[in-house]
Amino acid sequence: MKNMQSGQLLDQLESDTKQIILTLHYLLQEDPGILLQQPASGKWSVAQVIEHLNSYGRYYLPLMQQGLNDNTFAANASFTPGWLGNYFTKSMLPKENGQIANKMQSPKDHRPSPDVDSLTVLNEFMAQEKLLLDLLQQARSNDLNKIRIPISIAKFIKLKLGDTFRFLIAHHQRHFVQVANTLEAVRGNHGYTFPAPDFTAR
Repeated sequence: MKNMQSGQLLDQLESDTKQIILTLHYLLQEDPGILLQQPASGKWSVAQVIEHLNSYGRYYLPLMQQGLNDNTFAANASFTPGWLGNYFTKSMLPKENGQIANKMQSPKDHRPSPDVDSLTVLNEFMAQEKLLLDLLQQARSNDLNKIRIPISIAKFIKLKLGDTFRFLIAHHQRHFVQVANTLEAVRGNHGYTFPAPDFTAR
């Protein structure tokens, strides 16, 4: 697998996360009722999409924080993605045209309830994103290759910390495309454009 410069990778991931946070500020100004509307029967509302992301953050962020706190490996200027971590990341990322090509079934533990409070969900995700920025900063003084994080669907499988960051943030990007599409669907074509983040220039 092709090596990456650790600093450049962390810079990109930090930039991607800040774009998500910026978009989240717009969502916090939205009508809560709009955020709870499902675009069609069986489809998730915006609040449900964010709650889905929260469920992953509740699992991964504490493990990543623990991994960084418990290990003091010297910083490594180079990061080599693992084949599985690279596969997970690539499968999550939106395509260059901003579309989601490969649909996936969410694991049962990560399927959101239809009964969620939009403000509570958004505030939790904002807190998670701010923690994620802190962890990205902390990771600059550690080795992205050596710290390993068990994945949620099979805890005996562990990804490199660098791949865990990449996968988690790609997952956010994927679902913020869904957020933009959902808002467009529930609002209809009334001249309103949601300022969805641009993840195509990677």
